[in-house]
Amino acid sequence: MPDAAGDLAVPLRTLIVDDEPLAVERLQVICSRLPGLAVAGTAGDGAAALRLIDALAPDLVLLDMTMPALDGLAVARALAGHDNPPALVFVTAHDSFAVEAFDLDAVDYVLKPISPERLQRAIARAVARRAPRERAPQQWISEFWVPHRSELLRIAVADVDRIDAERDYVRLHVGERSYLLLQTVSGLEARLDPEMFIRLHRSTILRRDRIKGLRHDGLGVWSAELNDGSAVRIGRTFLPRAKAMAGR
Repeated sequence: MPDAAGDLAVPLRTLIVDDEPLAVERLQVICSRLPGLAVAGTAGDGAAALRLIDALAPDLVLLDMTMPALDGLAVARALAGHDNPPALVFVTAHDSFAVEAFDLDAVDYVLKPISPERLQRAIARAVARRAPRERAPQQWISEFWVPHRSELLRIAVADVDRIDAERDYVRLHVGERSYLLLQTVSGLEARLDPEMFIRLHRSTILRRDRIKGLRHDGLGVWSAELNDGSAVRIGRTFLPRAKAMAGR
């Protein structure tokens, strides 16, 4: 078997995503026997996968294709805009989605039942792809493509005033309109230019130039006052960065 994964000083942190517990168990057993892999967690559906990817930042995701609600392709689309997304290897019983998977930059497409040898080859491909990505310079996103009715709308990042988390989505506020995008708020924060945006609450990211001032509401509670007259409460965890923005 290829030994590229085994040559890693640090193993690939791997997330297993499958809605069938037996399939998850089988992959865990196979992964435990392969050098260069460390299972960081498991998820039983696409929404949970996105949350764990956001929280754990795995190097590799072994991703089932057909799952309730968000399937594997939906997860891959949600990750497509990340600056440094995990390598995706689809592990599925269906052979009819390979073209779509590779269009979404999948590293490999492996059919069940999977063998250790076949998974090892997929891992070698993930290893080969990881190094160049780690050296890539940071590039901030400049636009969003969001579904709206029966079309996709292009929204310039510079036009977004505020971003609010709504479960597994974020709501982009553009003037008096807003749009939902399948993305976690932490994942999106990592892709936005920090010179333009600042996260002041676990659920809210603001355009810096829309902030008029900071207000102390008593008992250690602070709010950001916006140009439109509204206010956003600053989370305690994010208060130091708010004060740093104000030079305090």
